[in-house]
Amino acid sequence: MQKLKPILFILFIGLFGQTHCLAAAAQKTSVPVNPEYRQELGHVVVIKEDDLPFELDTYARYMPSRGAHAQSGKVAITESASELSYDAKLFGELPVEFAIGSRYIGIDNTTSVNLPSRLTQISFGAETILPFFFDKTYFTVGLAPSFYSDNWNVNSSSFRIPQRYFLIYQPDQKWTFVCGVGVFPDFEDVVCPILGFIYKPNERLTFNITPSKPEITYGLNDRLTLLLEADMSGDEFEVTKDNLKNVVLEYNEMHLGTGVKYQVNKNIQSSISGGFIFNRSIKYKDDDLGKVSLKNGLYTELRVNISI
Repeated sequence: MQKLKPILFILFIGLFGQTHCLAAAAQKTSVPVNPEYRQELGHVVVIKEDDLPFELDTYARYMPSRGAHAQSGKVAITESASELSYDAKLFGELPVEFAIGSRYIGIDNTTSVNLPSRLTQISFGAETILPFFFDKTYFTVGLAPSFYSDNWNVNSSSFRIPQRYFLIYQPDQKWTFVCGVGVFPDFEDVVCPILGFIYKPNERLTFNITPSKPEITYGLNDRLTLLLEADMSGDEFEVTKDNLKNVVLEYNEMHLGTGVKYQVNKNIQSSISGGFIFNRSIKYKDDDLGKVSLKNGLYTELRVNISI
């Protein structure tokens, strides 16, 4: 942690300076900052339906034991993640969303490849949105300093700063378009596109086709909503394998499923879903250290969203 203090200090100063410049730009423009957008766990952007500043998103996903291709043994995976976010107004003008999150991937492995029993992630984030040069267009910039390891360690070797920069264009109340890039320094894929849209033809139906969790929802009534969802993981963690430290392990999967959301009250929404999981692998970046390609299977997920 001592090694990280200079890094975190420089990061804080840089982010504060950048935010101050963006706030000045927002104050000089005659276009008001749109307050209706926010980030949500898994979604690049969602349209806010309330003005509550705190939001807690959490989920638990279970993937039963499945065999591996071309080798004996099976792997079962349990994944959970939580994110607490807070919407603030800096300098009285600039909307900034601060967040802190964690993620845990438990691995029950009986294959011949030596895998860690868990993968962990701790993240801190700040994201801001301000008017762009064109009408009904907004620019979003976000930083998420994170630690990717196998033991909740906070050290410089597992430290990364994922970033995203994208435009939001909303020509009318039905359509919202998103276009930009995600930047992942020190990952295998350093730059990834951010492309998608949100289409809400009426009050019941919403298409949120944005990374990394596209979703289609249809409200049956004020409490029950049907959903179709997809999601994907493509992260890298620094782990210990035998006597080797800081070895990069890649975790990949995609899933597609359906479920139902239930609005418990104004502040709490829960959902349960399940479906098909595929394109799965857990592999060391150095191929000589081993790879497990898992067979397709099923998953179940419970998700809770609390706003206060």
